[in-house]
Amino acid sequence: MSHEVEDETTVNESFSVTVPAAIRREAGVEAGDKLRWHVDEDGQLSVTLVKQQYGAFSELEPVDIGEPTDAADDHDLIAGDY
Repeated sequence: MSHEVEDETTVNESFSVTVPAAIRREAGVEAGDKLRWHVDEDGQLSVTLVKQQYGAFSELEPVDIGEPTDAADDHDLIAGDY
């Protein structure tokens, strides 16, 4: 983070809050990220940004195995049940 940013928001009737734009930008909050809430023994509230995790294989390149595959059709096949 380049500098400190402080802002406030109001809890609405359904107990939802909006993360202010300046906070989102400075913290790098993106759609799909989570906010982890914590209240300590003294009643102090803290929020930690938990970045969205992407699949372990999302950055791998596909490999051509020489035969067509269709995960939508093949996902329920049992080994040897071709």
